[in-house]
Amino acid sequence: MHRIVIVGGGAGGLELATRLGRKLGRRGKAQIELIDANTTHLWKPLLHEVATGALDSGIDELNYLAHGRRHGFHFQLGRMRHLDREQKEVVLAAIKDEQGDVLVPERRIGYDTLVIAIGSITNDFGTPGAQEHCFFLDNRRQAERFHQTLLREFLRANAGSAEPAGLDIGIVGAGATGVELSAELYNTAEVLVSYGEEKLNPGNLRVHLIEAGERILPALPPRLSASAKRELENLGVTVHTQTLVTEVSEQGFHTKDGQIIPARMRVWAAGVRAQGFLTNLGLETNRANQLVVNASLQTADPSIFAMGDCACVLQDGKPVPPRAQAAHQQASHLYLALQAQLKQQPLPTFTYRDKGSLVSLSRYSTVGSLMGNLTKGSMMIEGRLARIVYVSLYRLHQIALHGYWHTLLLSLVGHINKVIRPRLKLH
Repeated sequence: MHRIVIVGGGAGGLELATRLGRKLGRRGKAQIELIDANTTHLWKPLLHEVATGALDSGIDELNYLAHGRRHGFHFQLGRMRHLDREQKEVVLAAIKDEQGDVLVPERRIGYDTLVIAIGSITNDFGTPGAQEHCFFLDNRRQAERFHQTLLREFLRANAGSAEPAGLDIGIVGAGATGVELSAELYNTAEVLVSYGEEKLNPGNLRVHLIEAGERILPALPPRLSASAKRELENLGVTVHTQTLVTEVSEQGFHTKDGQIIPARMRVWAAGVRAQGFLTNLGLETNRANQLVVNASLQTADPSIFAMGDCACVLQDGKPVPPRAQAAHQQASHLYLALQAQLKQQPLPTFTYRDKGSLVSLSRYSTVGSLMGNLTKGSMMIEGRLARIVYVSLYRLHQIALHGYWHTLLLSLVGHINKVIRPRLKLH
């Protein structure tokens, strides 16, 4: 039986495995395998909410093993370490416990068709001190580590004798993650004040958002970028544009002009790159370590495809941006392409359709543009309408994984939890 192996259970990889499992796996037309280093899936655009406690990952995460059982694919826990193209095998690193003891030795998983969808990690551009002194929000584990530290810092500030207490948090990168995290931090402060933690209130929470470019949210039209900046400044965020960070220390961020932006907690959310081991597979990669693919998302090896943030596909001479909507569209493309390959038919061409961008400023506001390059201009939206559309993007992801009825139930459970559970995860 033809074996299709998908490495990476992010938004695109999991959607592809789910659809192929339903179509081919259940009917015995192909064996579908999904490999991921984690046991559960959480939609990556939600990680900033996990970091601030606005979202409990234990409720919203999806278990790969159970999901695979339900939808006709097999799940393998492991981290891809290398690729044996001659033997057509994926090499998985050994799984170890917290003490370093080997639980599962190194394994090799055979494939007939391979899809690499391992996503991206934050690019610190080699900035000295960034790895040692900054939080990154690439996965659930990192987001929860930030959350635990944040709770401890609020506890420390509220237990101190100084009045008023203060906390400096610095965030490098004013893209969607940095902007959304900035707003969520003020929401966290307000909720904790309402629960009795009154010393560290939003008025003395000092968030610094640092951007090397001329404006925040460069993917959005200038008017919406300016609107988001005003909203953040009204909350209390200090926005630093055209500010290049050259070093990070325990004191804060050192800038090119010789200043230090103080920060007790430091987050790096600027830029993305693919994982470095991709450059050692014998396949073409670019400067960001992404696998270079053709218009069908196929590498130079016809049995290997790549999709999502780890793939570089050009359209009109420009690379398709690393966004969740691109991964979703590529999953839909490969769902058809892999079926065509099984039937020895020509592979279809992938066409990216920019449907715009939306950025949530917690419960305060949402801004964005719709339809992207599908029309001569974008439709700019803000406020409640933008918030409804923003939430619907997550619902569309859930529909792709669970179907309409299951997603409706999940939405109902979410509304019930808002009533019976605390507004923040407090542990």
